[in-house]
Formats: sequence, C-alpha cells, structure tokens
Amino acid sequence: MRLLELILVVLAIAVFLWFVVSKTKKQKMIVIGLAALYIVAVLHVMVEGPRWQMVFAYLVPFLLTIGMLFRKQGRSQNRLLHWGGYGLAAVYGLVMVATPLLLPVFSFEKPTGKYPVGTETFYLKDENREDAPTIAGGRELMVQVWYPSESQQGKRAPYTKDVGPITEGLEQALSIPAWVLSHLRYVNTYATEGSQVSEKADTYPVIVFSHGMTGFRNQNTFQVEELASHGYIVVGIDHAFDAAATVYPDGRSVLLSENQLTGFEQLDAHMDIWVKDISFVLDELEKWNRSGIEGDFEGKLDLEKIGMFGHSYGGAAAAQMLARDSRVKVALNMDGTLYGSEPPANGFAKPYLQMNGEKSIDKAAFDAKLDQAVAQTGKSRASYEAFWAESQTRRETALHGGGYTMTIPHTSHMSFTDFHLFSPLLENKGEQIEEVHHLINDVSIAFFDEYLAGKATGLLQEQANKHPEVGLEAPFAP
Repeated sequence: MRLLELILVVLAIAVFLWFVVSKTKKQKMIVIGLAALYIVAVLHVMVEGPRWQMVFAYLVPFLLTIGMLFRKQGRSQNRLLHWGGYGLAAVYGLVMVATPLLLPVFSFEKPTGKYPVGTETFYLKDENREDAPTIAGGRELMVQVWYPSESQQGKRAPYTKDVGPITEGLEQALSIPAWVLSHLRYVNTYATEGSQVSEKADTYPVIVFSHGMTGFRNQNTFQVEELASHGYIVVGIDHAFDAAATVYPDGRSVLLSENQLTGFEQLDAHMDIWVKDISFVLDELEKWNRSGIEGDFEGKLDLEKIGMFGHSYGGAAAAQMLARDSRVKVALNMDGTLYGSEPPANGFAKPYLQMNGEKSIDKAAFDAKLDQAVAQTGKSRASYEAFWAESQTRRETALHGGGYTMTIPHTSHMSFTDFHLFSPLLENKGEQIEEVHHLINDVSIAFFDEYLAGKATGLLQEQANKHPEVGLEAPFAP
C-alpha cells in the first residue's frame, strides 16, 4: 500500500475498535478520530489519487458516522444483534485490508547500475510497408527508449501513459476486466522523462526489446531499466495490432487484433511482420545516430554492438533477428517458442541464451492439460503432441554450436515479465517474483556484458556458479 493508503486503513481499524469498546462519555474521542479519518481520506484522494480497491476504506467514516447516530439514539441492545454486527464488521475489515494488498500499487526496485535512467517515446512510420495491418497507410510503430542519463533530475515516468487502452487490450487477451487493473496509472518507474543522455561514455551498446504476443513495450520495465542503468540503450517496440494496445501521439489507438493465429504454420508466417518491424527500427536508429533527428542520440549509439531480447513471441523474434540480420550480434529469448524460420541446423553461430520457465518445458504439466485443451478447441490430441515435439526440436536445434540454456525453478510463462507484480495471487507456488527478477537481471547483464559489450570473459559462468539451481550451461558447445 501507498503511505496514505496505509495510514487510512490503520486509522479506520483503530477508530472502529475505539467505537466498539468506548462508552458514551468517550464520544468526543470518537468524533476526533472520525475527523482525522475524513482528513486522511481527503488527503489520500488529493495526493495519491483514488482507486477502487480502497472503496471499503472510503466508506468507513460514513458508516461510523451513521453508527454514532444510531447509538446516540439508544438503539437496540440485543446481544445477538451486536455480536452479529461485530462479525460482519470483522469480515468487512478483512476485505478492506486484503483488497489493496492483493491488487497493489506496486513499486519497481531501484536499478543497481551506476547510471541514472532516462526515457523518451517516439512515433515511427514505415511508408513502404504493405505486408502488415495499418489504419492510415504504411506501418506505424511506437518505440520507447531507455538510456543512461546524465542526471536523476526530472519527472519520473509512469509505468504507462496508456492505461485505458492497455487494460482494454489485456482484457481481450487475458479475460481480466479492464477496470481491475485501472490502478496501474499510479505505478511509477525510476526513469526520468527527456533527460540528457549521459556523457560518461562516448557511445553505448544498443539492445532492442520485443514484447510477447498480446503484451506491450513496458511489460518488462523491471529489466529494461536495470539494463539501461548498466550502460545500455534499450529500445522497446510496440508491434501494432499484436500488442495489447498501441497509442499514437494524435490520440488514435489500436487494440489487440483478434487474429486467432495458432500453430507453427500461421505463427511462422506472421513472424515476418515482426522481423520487418525490428529491421525498420534498426534503420531508423542508424539515421538518429548520424543526424540526431530524434532526441539527443547523435553519435551515442554503438551500432556495432546491437543485441536483442524478448519475451514469448518477442523472444522468438530476437532469435529470428539473430539468424537473419547481421547487425544483431547476440540474442536472449525468454520462454519463447521458436516461431519463424526454423533455427539453423548448426545453431546461430552467435551468442544465444534461452531462458525457460519451469512449467513451460514440463511435459507432465503439458499432458495434464491436454484433455482440457482438446475439449475446448476441438483440435486433435495428435496435433497437440506434434506441436510439443516440434517446439522441443526447435529449442534443441537453436542450442547447437554453443547456445546457452537455463530453467528457473517455480516459474511459468509470465514470470519473465512485470505481470506477477500486479498481484501476489498471480505468483506460482514457491515463486518469489522479486527474486526471480533479480536472477533474470543478473544473468541478462552478465550475458550482454560478456558477449555484446565485451567487458570481461567468464561473466556468465560466474552466474552459473552463483545460481546452480537454474542449470545454466552451453549443452552443445563445439
């Protein structure tokens, strides 16, 4: 809970208990407590902003005011009625406390690198694209850049400025009503908006990030800010129509398209759209570096050191760029099935790291849900078995030639995003999401520091020694 939320809830409980145990002669103290409760509630709404999860706390001063009037008028002293009322009040109190705790205005951990983090958002349009969905001709993309900043001074950027459209898109994808996550508008990050790029280094390596299908560019804020604080310029892309929502500067928004893509054939073919999106963004970064037409990135982008990472379908896109575009030198795939062109038989011949969720590669868990999936979709059991076999074959092929792999215990697909921060109810059994994120960040930084920035050798092996539980290894080393 935020500070004033916590004070409001604690004060509401205290005033209620005083109301229950006090006698009429102590009525003055209850009035003082109620006044304080009203004041804190108003301050909370004005300073922190209201949210529906606090509605039970907002009602307490009104309910107690009514209760005082009833007690003052000498209402029934029936003992059973009193105890029943106390029981209902106890249930009410539990709900009042639990609701904001289970759907918190969460905070990200402060990045650990030596650089403050800045961020800017840009609109890009590829006039020559006819292969992808559009609403105004050409392919319109929104990208956000996180970078080492000269100063921490400035306004902290919100988690996302587009909470309404994003939550609408997530409702389509995850069946979570948009209003449930409306409080995301109060979540802030550590990046400052529009701050100057740090002058501590002449150039910085570039890392491109792609979200998962139905995700959005901010979905891995825990990771992109950490990377930027360690000296990387991170460029996140909203893949329009496949993102939960893409909101353009003129106010137009594109929600997730209900394309119903399934199976390797359809999702392999669709990958070309994402690959062209990323290639176009890389072309634009080259222009920025030459002329500084966007922000103050002129000469700051080390385009000889470009890496990529992504989650789910975005992780597959990172692997595709590693294979198809010579500008991309390393790739990190976080729990992504390898859609697109099949991995080269001998691997990528470039540094590649594949992070897996424990539940994602558990064949027993897959089999346990198979009957339900067959019943819901009408697809055959054989088609699901073939999909599993193909996904495993591609995963293993990608690791030939020295690709790294690791599996994080107690994790599932969305553990590699911010999503499990939204509510403790989303965490897997045995999962501590903050610790999972620490591990992901430690390994990500070691991977990019060693294989992209070239800071030192053996950094990834140090992480393997530090976290033996994840089985970090290069199983098919040449």
